Amino acid sequence: MRAHELTIGRTFGVTFDHGEDFFDALSTFCRDQGVRQGYIPSFIGAFAEAEIVGACEKLEDPDAPVWAKTYVTNVEAFGAGTIAHDPETGGILPHIHVSAGLKAQSADGRTSHLLSAKVQFLSELFIVEVVSPAMTRPRNPDMYDVPLLTFGAPE
Repeated sequence: MRAHELTIGRTFGVTFDHGEDFFDALSTFCRDQGVRQGYIPSFIGAFAEAEIVGACEKLEDPDAPVWAKTYVTNVEAFGAGTIAHDPETGGILPHIHVSAGLKAQSADGRTSHLLSAKVQFLSELFIVEVVSPAMTRPRNPDMYDVPLLTFGAPE
């Protein structure tokens, strides 16, 4: 386990508009407001289309992360996540999970890691800035090269 006390900065209420790319809008918001890292305790909204992690085939290694994606359309979504700083680019490295109900299929649900999404009507987010420690997401070569949230200076 890794843990660190967080020093919280500003809190924002943010809406993304119809047709916006979710991750582009999140990156633009963070750049414009000077948010380098933080967390999204929750968000709600609708996506015209989205890609989430998922596979339909049998997994060769059930312990390994799934890199495959599934495509969904016209979903209502509830999610949360973290925003780490990317020291190489100066940008952000978000990690967002969603539960999404397919509106045209009796709200049948999917829950997984969000890879991409196009906003339908709106998305409403709360974003909490973390001032310190540094939050980064280095890849761990001993764990399938998965990027893991790290607190404090990168090792």
